[in-house]
Amino acid sequence: MKLPAKALVTLVKFAVSIGILVLLLRTQDLSSLQADLLAVKLHMLALAVLLLFAQTFVLCHRWILILRAMSVPMGWLPGWRILIISTFFNQVLPAGGDAVRIWMLRRNGVQWSQTIGSIVADRFLGLLALGFILLAGLPFLLARVPDNSLLFAIAIILSAACLGAIALVTLDWWPPGVIAAVPSRFVQFAMLVRAPLLAAEGRAMLIGSAIAVHLITVATCYVLAIGLQAPISALDAFVLVPLVILSSAIPISIGGWGVREGAMVAALGLAGIAADKALAISVLLGLGALIVGLFGGLVWLIAPERASFSPDQARTITERADAAPV
Repeated sequence: MKLPAKALVTLVKFAVSIGILVLLLRTQDLSSLQADLLAVKLHMLALAVLLLFAQTFVLCHRWILILRAMSVPMGWLPGWRILIISTFFNQVLPAGGDAVRIWMLRRNGVQWSQTIGSIVADRFLGLLALGFILLAGLPFLLARVPDNSLLFAIAIILSAACLGAIALVTLDWWPPGVIAAVPSRFVQFAMLVRAPLLAAEGRAMLIGSAIAVHLITVATCYVLAIGLQAPISALDAFVLVPLVILSSAIPISIGGWGVREGAMVAALGLAGIAADKALAISVLLGLGALIVGLFGGLVWLIAPERASFSPDQARTITERADAAPV
């Protein structure tokens, strides 16, 4: 029996996450890792979870600004409720968070194009903000990376992000022949996605919140490093953790697990952090996100939409979102 493409992709993601974690654990002293996880200072761990919880408010603010730029009047509290619930489904269903956000927006009467466009724009602006942070840290990264191939890869990613942003902003100036050669659905979708970048009202706040989301992750890793007595400076965290965030954004694993741990070990190793300490930081970061997700699950239990939602609907919505021209 042939597996559906979606199920096959999910299995591959599980295999990637488990495979990388097994490889990492085979090269580590598990007793040392266990000792690190148990020895973390509880007040620093609590602060890290609090930072990740606070991050949901910044994420919500960014998303609401995007929705408003697309002429979708979303209130702050309903928007946060949708977003915190999506964090729960990110933990229990592959791509479930986006599916739930889309479904709940549709329940509020938002059109498909605006709904999916807001999700894509949210992700695009997040990557663009990450590119700005990587660019700001690049001068300091040069002294820490002995391998020029990594710097070359980062330069390619930054160039692609800049070109993508320029292409969206200057879409009106493209020659008519070029625009005519692009499918109309792609052009219409690009117009929606670029709307937040061109909106005069709230644009500075939008960019600031997009950058703040990543800086909170950097601060969380720094706090966890302090809690584990790992000798990392704030500058090292600012320069190296964005590389981990970028790696985790690649959709080849479940919730970034495995990829995040491997990237954390490699990145913090450039600052002289032992592999077991770096792995412990990454695992605690993942567990902190899980705790926030479980809080989202509690919100979902009292959500009025819960009674009419099913996993079949999540799959249907995800498949339709995947078919969108992005």
